[in-house]
Amino acid sequence: MSITAKVHIEHERLALVPTLNSLENIQIRVITQGTTDPGSTTFPFFIEYHDRDELETTLDVDATVASYELVDETGETSIYYIEHTPETQLISTVVTQVNGFLIHTETKGNGWLVRLLLPDRSALNAIWEYSTENNITLDIIEIYSNEDAGGESSFGLTDEQREALQIAFREGYFNEPRDVSLSDVADKLDLSSTAVSGRLRRGMRNLVAATIAEHTQTHSD
Repeated sequence: MSITAKVHIEHERLALVPTLNSLENIQIRVITQGTTDPGSTTFPFFIEYHDRDELETTLDVDATVASYELVDETGETSIYYIEHTPETQLISTVVTQVNGFLIHTETKGNGWLVRLLLPDRSALNAIWEYSTENNITLDIIEIYSNEDAGGESSFGLTDEQREALQIAFREGYFNEPRDVSLSDVADKLDLSSTAVSGRLRRGMRNLVAATIAEHTQTHSD
């Protein structure tokens, strides 16, 4: 079942991060292309910044920029084709390798906020592993199942966490006072109280990260 995931990634050598960190109030997004070459290091960017000369001076010394070409300019907005250096960290390659698509990519904070369309959760796990191996901080903000047109939000929960939270809620574990004990919930799941406690705790953490917190890592059962 395909999923849509929104993630935030950070690394000092991600594309244009040096420029992002040097210029205040700059906004950058990748212009979505119809096709994706896994080996491509050149991408079109939509950049909003008030001073073109300052922007290009910063691009000249950006360690992730090999070359750039201005395609169009209107007021404070510009479109550039930018070729990245070999040292630039990119997740586009691994996303393509797992048959995924980058639907929307824009700068946020000190990194990039990326919306991904992926064939399944294992594809997301592969991207997570790639990021970990390359010291890229990847925080899962939210995940949506594409089972129906509307998309059911899973809020970063694993299936096991969702089941544990649903049973705990249904049985009254979250009531005040509680209607059932942790061991009662554990019996329903045929697990130890320690295992259920950890699963509930991680599930609640993922719910918080996906709803009222920002840029919090949400992985693991």
